[in-house]
Amino acid sequence: MSTPILKLQDVSIFQNENLVLSNVTLQVKKGEFVYVIGKTGSGKSSFMKTLYGDLPLRQGTGSVVDFDLKTLKENDIPFLRRKLGIVFQDFKLLPDRNINNNLLFVLKATGWTDTNKMNAKIEEVLDKVGMKTKGFKYPHELSGGEQQRIAIARALLNDPELILADEPTGNLDPQTSVEVMKVLQEINDNGRTILMATHDYALILKYPHKTIKCDGGKMFEVIQKAV
Repeated sequence: MSTPILKLQDVSIFQNENLVLSNVTLQVKKGEFVYVIGKTGSGKSSFMKTLYGDLPLRQGTGSVVDFDLKTLKENDIPFLRRKLGIVFQDFKLLPDRNINNNLLFVLKATGWTDTNKMNAKIEEVLDKVGMKTKGFKYPHELSGGEQQRIAIARALLNDPELILADEPTGNLDPQTSVEVMKVLQEINDNGRTILMATHDYALILKYPHKTIKCDGGKMFEVIQKAV
């Protein structure tokens, strides 16, 4: 039986002093693909932020990639994030440098020093997302879908145990969303664990996986029915 990569028990999630979600109990096992769905403002982003240490866990118990969220200290957070790949809705690429240098920046910031290894890693992750020839381009020269692929490549740099994708298709048109989803699906097929917050129900029906819904301050599993 594989140990869960993410385990939450009776967790309450707060945004400042506001209780956003209560009695959250959830397990995600290695290799799973799990959606977190719900309307805007239902707590999806606060839930994600708690997992990567942006919001403290105040009530309940939780662990993610072997880090205890309850006792997580400020100086543990960079180490936690090295074991996570985080993909944001708005890409968060650095506009003043090309794609290769965007990825190089992350590797250097997370302790890589060997130039050959860094270059090989960058080539490897760009290849995985179908962007091998785009490393010399700047973010503004790429389409939204291409930028999100780069963001996914960036999330893969440190071989994360868990990828947290927060509305990764939120800024993309339906066709591009499907293309990005295919990339995530391939990554999952290769054994990576993905937790994806989304409100794109068309994608969920096209690529069905375990689905957790945020609604009315609670989180619960829902069974997707094909329409």
